Amino acid sequence: MKRLLISLALTALAAPAFAQPLTMRTGETWIFSIDQGEPAHARKVDEKTHAARGELKASVRSLFGTMMTISNNGATAYTYEAQVIGADGKAVTGKTCTLPTGNKPSLESWPQKAVAVRIGKFRATGAEGRC
Repeated sequence: MKRLLISLALTALAAPAFAQPLTMRTGETWIFSIDQGEPAHARKVDEKTHAARGELKASVRSLFGTMMTISNNGATAYTYEAQVIGADGKAVTGKTCTLPTGNKPSLESWPQKAVAVRIGKFRATGAEGRC
């Protein structure tokens, strides 16, 4: 029985985590990579921290509503989905632009004030810089 429990525990640890969107509270900065279209290995960082090759960096600020700065230090341009989450907990899907490669910052802005922004559903795209 003890071996079975140990085996189950090791299997659970080795199993890949379920890919899910990343929720960033206003004022936070995160660095992450993309796995199966969703943020992976996400970690909250200081806004001056640089993303390593293959990583993305996103910051959410309260400015004229809500503003998110996101950059991609990888070789693949992405389209993605962003949901702006209000104080009431309701999420509204916000329009986003293509996230180019080359660690170029992309600015997203939404008129509503948010407590957080949830990003996910990243898809590789050949077009860069289109909204």
